[in-house]
Amino acid sequence: MAKQFSDCLQRYNLPEFEREWLTVIRGIEKESLRVSLDGHISLSDHPVALGSALTNPYITTDFSEALLEFITPAFQDIDECLRVLENIHRFSIQNLENEEMLWVTSMPCPLAADAEIPIARYGNSNIGKLKNLYRRGLHNRYGSLMQAISGIHYNFSMPDSFWEPYKSICQNSGTMQEFRTDKYLHLIRNFHRYSWLLIYLFGASPAACKCFVEGRDHNLEKFDKTSLYLPGATCLRMGNLGYKSEAQESLFVCYNDLPNYVESLHRAMHTTYPEYAEIGQQRDGEHLQINTSLLQLENEFYSTIRPKRNAKNGERPLDALTNSGIEYVEVRALDLDPYSPLGISAEQIRFLDTFLLHCLLTDSPQCDEVEYLEVASNLSKVVEHGRDSKLLLNKESTPITLKKWSLELLSDMAHSAGLFDEMHSDSKHSDALSQQLAKTEDPSLTPSGRMLTEMTEREMSFFDFSIQQSKKHQAYFSNNGLDEKTLHHMHATAAESLDKQLEIEKTDEIDFDQFLKKWNAA
Repeated sequence: MAKQFSDCLQRYNLPEFEREWLTVIRGIEKESLRVSLDGHISLSDHPVALGSALTNPYITTDFSEALLEFITPAFQDIDECLRVLENIHRFSIQNLENEEMLWVTSMPCPLAADAEIPIARYGNSNIGKLKNLYRRGLHNRYGSLMQAISGIHYNFSMPDSFWEPYKSICQNSGTMQEFRTDKYLHLIRNFHRYSWLLIYLFGASPAACKCFVEGRDHNLEKFDKTSLYLPGATCLRMGNLGYKSEAQESLFVCYNDLPNYVESLHRAMHTTYPEYAEIGQQRDGEHLQINTSLLQLENEFYSTIRPKRNAKNGERPLDALTNSGIEYVEVRALDLDPYSPLGISAEQIRFLDTFLLHCLLTDSPQCDEVEYLEVASNLSKVVEHGRDSKLLLNKESTPITLKKWSLELLSDMAHSAGLFDEMHSDSKHSDALSQQLAKTEDPSLTPSGRMLTEMTEREMSFFDFSIQQSKKHQAYFSNNGLDEKTLHHMHATAAESLDKQLEIEKTDEIDFDQFLKKWNAA
C-alpha cells in the first residue's frame, strides 16, 4: 500500500515537505480500574504510595477512587512515550495494596450497584472538593456505572516547525493563532466524519457483564448466563450503554469555528436543565452537584475528540481556548486493547498519527446539521453492528458498505503514511496501515472479533476473559522491575505531590460555599 513520496505531496497539494514538520507530539492518558485478584472493584482509598491524585503529574484518578488514570508527558518519540507509560504501570502495580491488579478491558468488572463504586476524593482544598463534587454530580445525573468504563485518550499536535511553512503553502493571511486553530478544527470535522473507522478497527468492548445493564433498557443478547453481547458489536463503550447523555443530544456542535464551539459549551454551562434542577444543588446540607446547568463543567461534554489548550494557573479551559487558541486535540474514542499490556501499541499509535495527519491535510468542508446527524448515525451503527459484512453507512446521504468506505479511506491514508515513512526512512507507518487493511478484509482480526472468537471457542464469559487477560498483564508488570533512577524519580514525585496538596490546602482563604459561588459566577 506504500505510495511514492511525490504522489503523497501531490495528494495534499504540498510543493514540499521537510522531515522536521512531522515530529508529531503525542501524550497518552490511560484509565484502568483497580480490582481484587478475584475481579471485584477495589473499595480502598487511592494508595498513598502513588502520591496525591490531585497533584501527581503521572498518576491520578478519574471518576472513582478505584479508577486510576496514568498520564504521560508529551513526547516526539513513540517508543519513549510508551516506555514512560510502562514505567508508570510498573510503579503503580508494584505499589498497589491488598493484592490488587488492574482490570484490562474497557467495560468494567461485575458491579451490582452504584454504591459499590467509591467516588474519587482529592483532599480538603477548595479545588479538591470541587473535583469531588463534579464527580458526585455525574453520579447523581447519570449513575456511577457509566463512569466506571475505562478508555485511552490520545493527545496529538503538530510541531511548531510545521505551522509557519504550512501557513505559507495555504497562502493564509491571518494570524498564526487563528490559522492553527482553524486547521485543528478542520482536523476535528474530518475526525468526526471518519471516526467510525477507529471504532471498527480498535473497538474492544463487544460484550459486558450481565449486571452492567441491570435495570436499564438495552438491546443486548445473551452470550452466556453472566454475559451479554451483540454479534456484530465493536465498541459498546461508545454506544447507548456507555458515554451517552440524552440531555446533551440538544447540543449541536459542528466545530466550524472556535467562537461557536466556545459559546455552545458556555451556554450549556449557564442554562438550567429541568431534570438536574429537580436533583438540586444541596440536600440536608450536602452538596449534590456543582450547579443545575446542562453541563457542570466543560469536561462533562461527551465527545469522541476535543480541542485542547494547556491552561494557565487559574484559567478556565474555555477561556484558555479563547485567549490562546487550540494547542492540540484529544482523541477519546479508543477502547483499552486487552491484548496489549499498556492498552495501546506502537503500531496503533502509528496508525492514529497517519489517520490524524490525513484528517488535517485533506479537504474538510464546514459541517451542517444534516451531516451532524449522519455522523452520529454512522457511529451508532458501527458500535453495534460494525462486523456485520452487510452493514450500510451513509456517505453524504448516499448508502455505502462499511467495507467499501474503509478500503477507500485506508487507500487514501496511504498518502499520509507515506509522508511519515519518508520522514523516518522506513515503512513502519505503511506497515501499520496494512495491518488495519487486513482487519477490513477479515472482521475476525479486529479486537472485538478476537475477543468474541476466544470467548466462544474456549467457552469463556466476558468476566473469565477479562480476568484472564488482567492476570496475564499483572504478571508481565510484576516480574520486571524498574531501574534505580526511574524508581527514585517515581517515589520522589509521589512524595512531592503529597506536599503540594498540603500546600494548596493551606492557601485557601475562603470556605467552599463561597468558592463554589464564585466558581459558578465566573
